[in-house]
Amino acid sequence: MPVFIGNQRGGLNLESTNKTVIVTGGCGYVAGWMIAGLLQRGYRVRTTVRNLASEGAVRKSILSQCDPGDRLSFFSADLFQDAGWGTAMDGCDFVIHVASPMGQGAPKGTDLITPARDGTLRILKAAAAAGVRRVVITSSVAAAQNTLPAGDRNHVETDEGMWTDVNKKDTGDYARSKTLAEKAAWEFIEQDKSGLTLTSILPGMILGPVMTSKVSGSVEIISRMLTGRMAAVPRLGFSIVDVRDLVDLHISAMLSPAAAGQRFIASRGFLWLSEMVDILRRQSGMPTEKLPKRRLPDVVLRLAALFSAEAKFMAPLLGKESRYSHAKATALLDWHPRAAADTVTACAESLVARGIV
Repeated sequence: MPVFIGNQRGGLNLESTNKTVIVTGGCGYVAGWMIAGLLQRGYRVRTTVRNLASEGAVRKSILSQCDPGDRLSFFSADLFQDAGWGTAMDGCDFVIHVASPMGQGAPKGTDLITPARDGTLRILKAAAAAGVRRVVITSSVAAAQNTLPAGDRNHVETDEGMWTDVNKKDTGDYARSKTLAEKAAWEFIEQDKSGLTLTSILPGMILGPVMTSKVSGSVEIISRMLTGRMAAVPRLGFSIVDVRDLVDLHISAMLSPAAAGQRFIASRGFLWLSEMVDILRRQSGMPTEKLPKRRLPDVVLRLAALFSAEAKFMAPLLGKESRYSHAKATALLDWHPRAAADTVTACAESLVARGIV
């Protein structure tokens, strides 16, 4: 059954039927919902994939939300290569750059920073050359980490004016890559003479319903909780945003003149993983028997970070509570996201409904 996004109930908008939007990384979780949200609003959508063999699977997932008809097309393009981007963007009005390499598909020995930065610049150069009006890039709250002393951080909400200090010893590779990629994008726009405008969206942990049985990204954490693959809960927490609200914010930012040249935090509240477990445990009809009951000592995760890339990503976040303000998005774009607890519940219910857990 379709999960309609925002206030759009699939009706075509006369303005949007003449506009074409390209969404990068069409195989991804966020991109799938982005494509569906744009189609529901009447846009013509192009999406890029590294291998056109994945087109069938993506179309099938989109069909669970809406019938794209002839308004969805696929292009082969890779963030690590120049080829294909000019063709994909020719005639497009807007670009929503969701794709993030995260080291996947990178040449051997490539660090996390280089593909994130170079991929973003590759998108912007192609967009400028194609005469695109606006690019909206998906950055991360990891690029806006609070730089106040540790004792003061929990009492101040981080806003868009803050930038992560990439030179701090405890700044992780992911945060460093997201920060440098976004800064490179803004530097490009400052020098560009094509008239291209840029907006960046900084989401927290992205959760919500799933379209397919494929589980990836942050949703995997909820899946692990429900299936017993998280034996103990680490002392970690995240600022959360619902994927459907994230789609709404991207599209609003794409259209609003006031959004040009702006950053927008997309987060609706902080939850510790232990709080997420408690939320799931209270839900009727939820398979709670495999939910973790123990806490994972910090030292265990730190030791695991020596051998596991995932643990290495998580270790710098141990015990850190980061709260972000979405007041700017509410004031300028009338964005009113769902409560974090509701998003966690919706994610779990979707996993159950699809037989994933």
